[in-house]
Amino acid sequence: MQVNSLEASALAAVPSSADEAKNPLLVTLGERVRDLRARRGLTRKAVAQASEVSERHLANLEYGTGNASILVLQQVAGALQCSLAELIGDVTTSSPEWLMIRELLEGRSDAELRRAREALAGLFAAGTSAQGGGRGHCIALIGLRGAGKSTLGQMLADDLGYPFIELSRQIEQFAGCSISEIHNLYGTNAYRRYERRALEEAIQIYPEVVIATPGGLVSDAANFNLLLGHCTTVWLQATPEDHMQRVAAQGDLRPMAGSHEAMEDLRRILAGRSSFYEKADLVFDTSAQDLPESFTALRQQLRVALGLPA
Repeated sequence: MQVNSLEASALAAVPSSADEAKNPLLVTLGERVRDLRARRGLTRKAVAQASEVSERHLANLEYGTGNASILVLQQVAGALQCSLAELIGDVTTSSPEWLMIRELLEGRSDAELRRAREALAGLFAAGTSAQGGGRGHCIALIGLRGAGKSTLGQMLADDLGYPFIELSRQIEQFAGCSISEIHNLYGTNAYRRYERRALEEAIQIYPEVVIATPGGLVSDAANFNLLLGHCTTVWLQATPEDHMQRVAAQGDLRPMAGSHEAMEDLRRILAGRSSFYEKADLVFDTSAQDLPESFTALRQQLRVALGLPA
């Protein structure tokens, strides 16, 4: 996948005065804006431009020192591609049924919530065959670029005798242009539609396959649910330093080009997405050893999970 410039560059955070008394509501709002921005891999500059709000105003909002008007919040929500309700609170206040469902789920552990999500996915025919054998041999690697998805994915596919698919290449074939051109010409919503189409086709055509997914796929709940429901997922982790070094080693220096705070931005993106990446069936650290050792360890771990002979 082409490095998303939004993952590759960042503006330095604008700290607020530690001595200022902050309104808890504004602090919570700012945290939500930052989390949504990180989850979508957007820099503050990109959100400011898309929302037509100054970077300084947006920085104040993010750090709980700016009391934005409802119109400004609406503009920011539009730039973050979420509802105003999601930005300032949550959608679970929108109807009695939502409130009753929220009451049932409130206070539950992550394990209980995961079971509830899988049950709901099955109820609404979201395609989750997680409890059966249908998804076992469809393997999806998730994580940011530089984690080793393409390299290890091809090696795993060769070892298992499965086809290997880079979903980003499939998306580009459907769109007839590059990933960056899709975003620039048609926008994120169009990109997500192509992503969904490519994922659905890969799942339908190949009962046994290894898929390397784009790093931001987890940002779209519908596409991520589809992936979790049909594939045995593996989060390939790496340190931020390794992410940067590996991408640079591939000849792409753009992660360092946009801002001297690129590493800080990458760490924020990883933090914003890690709670989604953690939904994977397996987690594997590719920074812990070199490539041959990583492949051997991942191969063994995956074969055990799939019930295949070592």
